[in-house]
Amino acid sequence: MLTRCSHLAFSVLLVAAVALSGCAKRPATTQAAAPAPTGAATSTAATPSNTQPAQPSGGSTTPSGGGTTTTPPTSSTARPVVQDFAATPELTDVFFDFDKYDIRPGDAKTLDSNASWLKSNPTHLVLIEGHCDQRGTNEYNLALGERRAKSTMNYLVSQGVQANRITIISYGEERPQCTEHTESCWAKNRRAHFLVKPR
Repeated sequence: MLTRCSHLAFSVLLVAAVALSGCAKRPATTQAAAPAPTGAATSTAATPSNTQPAQPSGGSTTPSGGGTTTTPPTSSTARPVVQDFAATPELTDVFFDFDKYDIRPGDAKTLDSNASWLKSNPTHLVLIEGHCDQRGTNEYNLALGERRAKSTMNYLVSQGVQANRITIISYGEERPQCTEHTESCWAKNRRAHFLVKPR
């Protein structure tokens, strides 16, 4: 019985891996919208300006006409251009355990400091990049990088940073900080990186 369950679980994972291997290789970008009055956040898909927009799986590429009044008109219609953002030494990267996207206690302190800077500089928009090490497929790492960027964004929003100032993008394993094949090097690549631009 246990062997049959193990084979079934392995088969399901194998089918999922085969299905994911047919996906296109491209960064995944998301722009967060301002939370609705009930506290529920929404998000819209965005693509970098140097790539052709992909067809979304569900949803619409046209902005809705009757959005919430808390979202400024520019953030609901204009997608940010990734190349307009730049690094700032005041915002420090946070790092993740292998195959994880939860915020570790030490990194929560870093995010507290980042949130404080962002709240004291309300005229800056922030782009959060999600990165992974080289282990795993490109498609899996793009999804994992997006989860890392989203959990980082969610933490900042919980600390009072406005969601409509934040855009996330995943590069998966495509932009490593370190290229050695060691655990200490891979640990540097499992990160969320911050870029900012004035509004």
